[in-house]
Amino acid sequence: MRRQLNTLYVTTEGAWLRKDGANIVLEVEREERARLPAHMLESLVCIGRVGVSPQLLGFCCERGVTISYLTPQGRFLARVEGPVSGNVLLRRAQYRASDEPGPCAAIVRNLLVGKIHNQRAVLARGWRDHGANLTDVPGFQHALKRLKRIPHRLLQESDIDLLRGLEGEAAQAYFGVFGQLVRAESPLLGFGGRNRRPPRDAFNALLSFFYTLLTHDCRSALESVGLDPAVGFLHRDRPGRASLALDLAEEFRPLLGERLALSLINRRQLNERDFQTFDNGAVLLKDDARKTALIAYQERKREQLQHDFLDERVDIGLLPFVQAQLLARHLRGDLDGYPPFLWK
Repeated sequence: MRRQLNTLYVTTEGAWLRKDGANIVLEVEREERARLPAHMLESLVCIGRVGVSPQLLGFCCERGVTISYLTPQGRFLARVEGPVSGNVLLRRAQYRASDEPGPCAAIVRNLLVGKIHNQRAVLARGWRDHGANLTDVPGFQHALKRLKRIPHRLLQESDIDLLRGLEGEAAQAYFGVFGQLVRAESPLLGFGGRNRRPPRDAFNALLSFFYTLLTHDCRSALESVGLDPAVGFLHRDRPGRASLALDLAEEFRPLLGERLALSLINRRQLNERDFQTFDNGAVLLKDDARKTALIAYQERKREQLQHDFLDERVDIGLLPFVQAQLLARHLRGDLDGYPPFLWK
């Protein structure tokens, strides 16, 4: 099992990162605030106005440490990385599978089975926690039944567009009742449906932030096993989009997106004062709220879950790497199908 390396998130506005030997030093207004060894670092994420010295950029590229830049709101801007060491034979197999309808549909089908199963798991846990207090119990139960049926329908389809249509049907059922699980009293913190670009309520702002972090982790996992994160199966190819990273993230969004956001809001770790509303209706996390969300995200990644296919417990933070390995094995012909991660 691969050792879980660390992602360093830098959120301090005006911070400057430089190299000092084998250490990364963080300075604010020329005053040293932190120092840490770089040998255990897997990636560096700079959120907001953060500077990186040329020496540190070169050092990270040599060591295989990727550097990602996000806006203060968590939107991806750019990524700096060294030479890509992808497996050319594996990538050729990936491209062939992406272009051929049959192999592509088989991977899409299993990805969606995992995603929808995990969406239902989120609702089922919410039912156990809040079933007596739901505002629309019949509607919630109906959504659970629909999410149980749709994976069986997926297994009977081989057309990619129809598979995507079933994904949309599942999303409608899932997000249509998800708001009943939010126990916050403030209307700003409620969830009335998925919206983005920009998010128009606090819950969607939090979801978008977690989705960005998750996609970053999935891209790193895919690159580490030699796959091309830009060529996907479920998401169509588009210049500048990491389509395969978005594919891989779908299975983990219910666990590291919706469920984690629900915990932060329901436990009152975040409240309406942690979000800022702009004139255009956009709602974004404030600086301290981003730090709270980052800490919660990293802590959740250290928890362990049982992986049924491997028959062992795995750190949640390693699950994208495990699934990337399984996808690579399938594309090489070692596995008959891609085994999705099923949360139980």
